[in-house]
Amino acid sequence: MDTARAKQIYESKGTHAVHLEGNSVWIENVDEENGTATVTVGNNPLHTQTVSVDRLQEAKE
Repeated sequence: MDTARAKQIYESKGTHAVHLEGNSVWIENVDEENGTATVTVGNNPLHTQTVSVDRLQEAKE
């Protein structure tokens, strides 16, 4: 995924299926300058990671 698409999903009112290495994630923040996103893995709000947006994959519906 590229940074622009990650930002678009983050700002969207809808729900988009996004995965990180096979795990569902919620995008919590996008740092366009550094090309990273902070994500919550699964349903655990305490399990957050900051990763390169190119590691994120949008699931095709």
